[in-house]
Amino acid sequence: MSSSNITVNTPLLVLYYSRHGSTRKLAELISQGIDSVAGCEARLRTVPAVSTVTEASAPDIPAEGAPYVELADLQECSGLALGSPTRFGNMAAAMKYFWDGTSTDWLAGTLAGKPACVFTSTGSLHGGQESTLMSMMTPLLHHGMLVMGLPYTLPELMTTASGGTPYGASHWSGMNGTHPISAESRTLAIAQGRRLAETALKLKTRLDIAGT
Repeated sequence: MSSSNITVNTPLLVLYYSRHGSTRKLAELISQGIDSVAGCEARLRTVPAVSTVTEASAPDIPAEGAPYVELADLQECSGLALGSPTRFGNMAAAMKYFWDGTSTDWLAGTLAGKPACVFTSTGSLHGGQESTLMSMMTPLLHHGMLVMGLPYTLPELMTTASGGTPYGASHWSGMNGTHPISAESRTLAIAQGRRLAETALKLKTRLDIAGT
């Protein structure tokens, strides 16, 4: 059977944490790139904040933005884009807390063999973009995901002065989150979403063909 005869429905999970909106804006651009690929659709999700006050709990539904992620989203997705602002060169605690609770899916191999990419925003230009991106790669590698970066065939990687790395899309938001996303960072984020979707689609199509 040829691939042209196969109907493909490929959901891609875009999972992020954002306090001031910059990482959320990157997530929306990556989702735009995913949705530009026929047969693919972005599923935008976030994680609740964590608190040092043990009695504190997040509402069941966020006041604004994407819904909270559920473990079913991991099971149903064909690929994942993971984003967090930097916290001293590392992913935010809220995102780490979520991944610390995915051992059941790790044991089941839920994400094994699925493509993934990462993205971040920082308040300062040299505030740990690359180390934060690499910190997010670690749990994805443990889950057996196929981690992707951005290739230098994208000319914006050589011209950007505000974000964008071979490890993943990034943005320099400024200390108050007031810096707009630059044209280069915008292009790279959309390209990253499109590249993730195209890869997931190719993998799923080949599996569908092999299954027939």
